[in-house]
Parts: sequence; C-alpha cells; structure tokens
Amino acid sequence: MRLQTLALVAAIPLVLSLGCSDSSAGGTGGSGGSGIAPYGGNVCVGAKQAAAGTFCNRVFEAWTLWEADQDDSARDSAVIAARGALRDSWNAAEAAAGDAGADCSDLALPADEATPEIERSIETIASSINDGLDLGQADQAECGAAILSAAGRACDEVLALEGEHVVDLHSDPEGSNLAAAKRSVFDAFRIAWTDAAAGDCPTNADENQTSDAIQRLTDEVVNATIVTPLLPTDQYTTLMPGPTEYLGRTYTPQCMQASEYRYFAKRGSVNKLMIYYQGGGACWDNVTCSFPACRIVPDDDMSGYANGFFDLGNENNPFRDWNIVFVSYCTCDIHFGDATIEYEEGTEPITVQHLGYHNSKVAEKWAREHFVNPEVVFVTGSSAGAYGAWFNGPLLHEVWPASQIHVLADAGNGVITTDFLQNQFGNWNFAPNLPDIPGVLESITEGGGMPAYTQAIATAFPDTNWAHASTLYDGSLGGQTGFYNIMLTGGNLLTAFDWWNASCAFGENALAQSEETFAAVPSNYRYYFGTGSMHTMWRADKVYDDTTGGVPTIVDWVGAMLASGPDGREDDWANVLCSNCGLLLEGDPMPAPLAPPFEQQGQDVVIVCE
Repeated sequence: MRLQTLALVAAIPLVLSLGCSDSSAGGTGGSGGSGIAPYGGNVCVGAKQAAAGTFCNRVFEAWTLWEADQDDSARDSAVIAARGALRDSWNAAEAAAGDAGADCSDLALPADEATPEIERSIETIASSINDGLDLGQADQAECGAAILSAAGRACDEVLALEGEHVVDLHSDPEGSNLAAAKRSVFDAFRIAWTDAAAGDCPTNADENQTSDAIQRLTDEVVNATIVTPLLPTDQYTTLMPGPTEYLGRTYTPQCMQASEYRYFAKRGSVNKLMIYYQGGGACWDNVTCSFPACRIVPDDDMSGYANGFFDLGNENNPFRDWNIVFVSYCTCDIHFGDATIEYEEGTEPITVQHLGYHNSKVAEKWAREHFVNPEVVFVTGSSAGAYGAWFNGPLLHEVWPASQIHVLADAGNGVITTDFLQNQFGNWNFAPNLPDIPGVLESITEGGGMPAYTQAIATAFPDTNWAHASTLYDGSLGGQTGFYNIMLTGGNLLTAFDWWNASCAFGENALAQSEETFAAVPSNYRYYFGTGSMHTMWRADKVYDDTTGGVPTIVDWVGAMLASGPDGREDDWANVLCSNCGLLLEGDPMPAPLAPPFEQQGQDVVIVCE
C-alpha cells in the first residue's frame, strides 16, 4: 500500500494533465481502472490525503521512539520536521492542480491548520495506550511502541486508500472496494495489537476503541479535504467569476446583456450538497427578449431566499444542514444556452447573450472543487431553474460518480408546443452540449419533447431519482400557463397577460406527460401535482403543511425521495395527484376580474375545465 501511495503522489503532474481533457467526451487514462481521466482537483485532494497519511505515520513514529526514553525534545523535533514535509506536499499538490486548471487551494484547509488537530488526536491515542504501562520496564515500553507503530501504519494506509479512491471515484462508485481494503488494514492492526499484547503489556487501552479513534482521525482528515472548511456556514458567499478554463474550454460567465454574473454558496455541517438553479422566465425571439420576459441581471444577495426549503432554521427542513450552491439566472435560456444571437425581427434588432451553459459550467467547476465527494447531491430548481436542473443534472453524474443523486424540477414540466420545439428552442443551441445518451438528442430533433428526454435520462441513470413537482394549474404571467399561452398563440407576448386561457390545456398535458413518463420508467421517476394555481413551491412555506386535495406535504414527499435509491424506493415516494385540483388556495394567482375557467363557487374560486 505504501508503494501505491508513493506512486500516486509521484504521478500528480501526469494525472493532472490527463484531468484537463473532457472525460465526458471519451477521455482515457488515469490512475484507476475506470478508464476515465481523473479531474485535477480530485488528484490534488488524493495527494493531500496520502501526504496526511504519511504525516500521521511520522508523528506516530515520533511517539513510538519516545516510548523508549521519553525524550520530548527528540519527539517534538521529529514532529516539526513532519509538519514541514506535509506543508511542502500540500503546497506542491495545490500548485500542480493550478497548473492544470483546477483549484485545490481556495477555501482549503492549510497544512498548518490541519496538523494541530491530527497531532492532538495522536497524542490522545498515545496517552490511552500508555495508560497502565510502566515505560521504565523495557517489555512494557516495547509493547507500547509496537502498538503505536501499528497505529501509524493503519492511519497511513487508510489515508492512502482514501486518496486513491477520491482520485478515481468512477472505478469504485459504491466504495465497496475501499471499504474492503480498509477492513483489511484494521484486521492487520488487530493482529499487530494481539502480538504486542501477548507479552508484558498491561495497557488499559481497548483495541476496538483505538481502532475507532484511528478511524475518526482519518475520517476528519478526509472530510477536511473534500468539504471546503473555510467557507462560511452562517451566510452565503458571493462568487463573481471571470472567464474560466474548465475541461479544455474557456467559459465566459455573464448575463443576457453582458452584465456581471454572480452566484452564491454556503457550507453546511454534513457532506451533502444541494444545487439550486434559480428561476426567472425565458425568451427566444426579438419580441420576448426585447420585453424581456425573463430575468436579465443576477440578484445582489440571497436576502430574498429564506422561506420554504431555504428556511435553514426550520427543524423540519431536510436540507437545513446541507452545503448549498445557488446558481443564479440571468440569461433567459433555462440555464443551458450556448449562443450569442442577434434577433433581427421586430422594430429594433437586439443582441442577446444566451450563455446560461457557461454560467452553469463555471458554477459546476467551483462546486466540484469545493465539495469533492458528497454522499448525496440534490439537484433542483424552480421555473426556468427546473429546466436548469433537468438539463444539467445528467452532466453532474460525471462530476460526482460516487454520490447518490436526486433531480427534482419544481414548476418546470416541459409543456410546450411542437412549433416552439421545432422553430424557437434551437435558438439556445442546446444540442452540442447535451449528454451522449441514446434518445436525448432525438427528443429534440424528432419532436418527442420532455417526455422522451426524461425517459432517456431516467433510463440512462437508473440509480438516480427523477421527479416533477407542480400545482396542476400552475399559473400567472410568469407561470407555466403564461408561457404556454404565448406558445399556443404563435408567440404573441401579450397573451401572457391572459395566461388563464391556457390553464386547462396545461393541466391536461402536464398530467398526460407525467403519466407517459412514469409508464416508461416506473422505477425511478415520480410526479407530484398539488392543488391550485401557485407557480413554484420550493420557496413557499406551504411545503411544510399543505395537504389540500388529499396530498402528502411536499416535505414528506421529498423526504421519501431522499430515502429512495437503487436499493429500493420508499412506498411514500409515490405519484401524487390532488383531488379537487382546481380549488384555489390563499395567495394563488387568478384573473381579475374572474374569467373562465376560473369561477366563483360560494366562498371559493375554482378552476373548472370541461
């Protein structure tokens, strides 16, 4: 195992150079058996973990030598030398990653801050082992030294294995090989303990407790290198990127009219990540982009996001302790556009930067370098952001191959017209960046639309949970019915103001599409249709208490989704369709004055579809 570790560290420059290629395009190489080029940031983290293992072993060895003569000065000198070596190794790993276009230093724990915690843990383990021993007795001192030396080897080998694993997550995505190899390390430690304790060795330490302490130590090192420790937990950090090199391509983050792009992130207390794609409409021609019918500048901060699943103080919120990356929206292309277009039709030509794909990829790069190997990744978004989640979600499997991934589209069911798919959708230039999955490109070129696309990605990633959530009559000027009404009327933007005319057609088609998709991929796709006409639910407090129409609360349904995976789907993560879906709830949008299909029935307003 030590030879493997040394080989890993020595191979950093070569492996990092491989990490510059776009593995999703068929890159090969790497240190593991997956045949996929490892990403430079992962290689850097792997090298750091391996170097931390070497440091751990050297500190244990300093204590091992101390057992014989209790020479504090010699022990402390050896520890100081080990600190310097770790610092040099970590700095070299970060520099090599930077040369290869990957960031492994931003908000990372410096070696000088990592070493005290490791040293304190080792000192605690050493004190435990020495409890009961008389180091003035040669046999007892020899026993203590043997156990400490074995502990150092175990720490070193476990972190070497962790380093190899994080470099090539594709080769062991479930971590079963890693777990088996770590069990072998601790089996060897157990044998060494038994051999050492066979003689005069009255230590009061327990072998199992010592093994657990070593495991906790290595777990803390791993966590400090895969979850960026210096990112604040009490507030969102604003990130304002410039042109960014990523996987062999330069991305230019910006907004629709070239304004400065920003997005946000915060750290949680668990190794789980939520990526949220912000909503804000869309545009696809001179009229819709001149209006514009979409968000064209990013928010300045996160002050408007404190309700629903963004209420991180709510003990019922399953995401309250998660790491969060908030992908802002300002390109009017549902987070996946890759085109600069001059729309000439109309009174005034307008040039539009549909570069949502650039913004998404820059945020993706930052996220994978700061949250390297999450246990779970929940990809979601509302309205236009729902499509951001739906189209970027498949690409994120390459980024986090060992994570359980869930993708939920809030108020983005993909109810569109054939004319829009054939004549306007292509303006955003999705095709070149779609994943190479059978049926994905065809869903656009052959007219299958969202049902065909969803069937393709859900089939390609059967371990991932995919879900749509919406009210059945999702309304308002910027709601799904508003945009659907524009499409139904041949692009007449003014018809968005009469959005209710499309309510019944939207509800019928949204349900039919979801039923069709579930019939094709019943194992890992579900839908949720709530009562009324509210547009987007993720940010609404109703997620915690609304059961109108006999539906489960959204928080319970999402909790069942989180509990579902390749080992089995929860019964409570079932398809949900409200009864009396047309009943409007407090705050739901409605025409004023009321117009069909909205009707007053006693004290209620109800949507009545024939």
